[in-house]
Amino acid sequence: MEKIFDRIYIDANICGGKPIIRGKRITVQTIMEFLAAGETSEEILKQYPSLEAADITACMLYATELMNHSFVIKQAVA
Repeated sequence: MEKIFDRIYIDANICGGKPIIRGKRITVQTIMEFLAAGETSEEILKQYPSLEAADITACMLYATELMNHSFVIKQAVA
């Protein structure tokens, strides 16, 4: 397991290698999807009592850090 950001880890054997929170089987993607759907941090913490508010903040900071990179999206050729 490799720590790649505060509270965020990647382990090829957990959740298909997606970034997870503190070794749990909860992905950063899951938390970001809840937030994007309008869930509050408090609602997420009720659904996942093993999480801490700092875990949700770490997910947002990690996602923000990813946006510091350039991405090229190629269209598929039909």
